[in-house]
Amino acid sequence: MEVSSGKPYVEKRDQNRIRRKFYETVAEDELIWHRDRKNRYVKVVESNGWKFQYDNELPIDLEEGKTYFVEAMKYHRVLKGQGNLVVEIRED
Repeated sequence: MEVSSGKPYVEKRDQNRIRRKFYETVAEDELIWHRDRKNRYVKVVESNGWKFQYDNELPIDLEEGKTYFVEAMKYHRVLKGQGNLVVEIRED
């Protein structure tokens, strides 16, 4: 079951994985700077021009099939591209 809980994405959870989908219709102002409590490994399943950015760093392209490490408690955000963004997340 997909759950949104007021977030800019919907997600499905299983034992140790989270699958998130950001729809192309999401408003850019909903993609806010935030921190995660745990280290995460984020595998990009679908992306078309979406970007990832740490605070005080330049944005980088999110490439399909690539996994990115997101450090716990470090501010970051995603920047909207075209189409949907789908990622699979594993936490430490």
